[in-house]
Formats: sequence, C-alpha cells, structure tokens
Amino acid sequence: MRSLVHGGTTVLLTTQYLEEADRLADRVSVVDGGRVVAEGTPGELKSRAGRDRIDVVVRDAARLDEAVRALPFGAGETDVDRDRRLISAPVRDRMASLAEVVRALEAAGIEAEDVALRRPTLDEAFLRLTEDEEKKEVAV
Repeated sequence: MRSLVHGGTTVLLTTQYLEEADRLADRVSVVDGGRVVAEGTPGELKSRAGRDRIDVVVRDAARLDEAVRALPFGAGETDVDRDRRLISAPVRDRMASLAEVVRALEAAGIEAEDVALRRPTLDEAFLRLTEDEEKKEVAV
C-alpha cells in the first residue's frame, strides 16, 4: 500500500484498526452513526483528544490505590486499569509532571515498574470524538 501511495495512487482504506490508520493514512475521517464527525491528519485528530498523558505501572498491585492517592493528579482525571496495574492521567507540563510523579512515588515508598509520557493515541481520539453528548455531560 505504501508503494502505491508513494507512486501517486490515491488509496481509500476503511479500517477499524486505528493503529493501522495512524501508520498508513495521510488523512483520516472519523465516522459515527453514518456521518463524518471529524477529519484531519492523524496528528490533528490526536491533538483533539486532549493533553499528553503520563502512565505509571506500579510494581505491587496491592499498592495501586495508595499510588493513586499519592500522585499529583486531579480527581476525576485519573484512569486506573487494575489488571495492568496502570494509572494514567493527563498532564499540562510534560517534564514538570514527570518529575512530580517520580518524587511522589519515591516519597510514598512505592516502586514503579514503568513511568512514561505519551501523546494521545488515535484510539483515544476516536473515542473522544464519538463520545455521546449525554456521556460528556455526565463526565463534567
């Protein structure tokens, strides 16, 4: 497919695998309920998904709740995946947030298996762009 595009051929790809769309597409249209709700480059759509995120994987699952309380994230902004021992939250300042998280974990004596800064994914952008207005009101 890449060689076709590089050769000047226009390719229309329909997929539910957004990671594939992110890698291959110059432009993406998000369709919800049979209508296009957003269009743009993968980067443009991801920027509409919100701020960068910091992900923390806690080594000891038993300390996950304690880690959530110790971290400097706002209430309601934090996502917790207990199966993966993952805490994820949006950040305003990438480097300051990273330093704050590391210091907070150290002060609480909680060991992290991984701490990572990342940009929103196209999957997160899709979910945000297709979120029901009713759900958005409840989330606020």
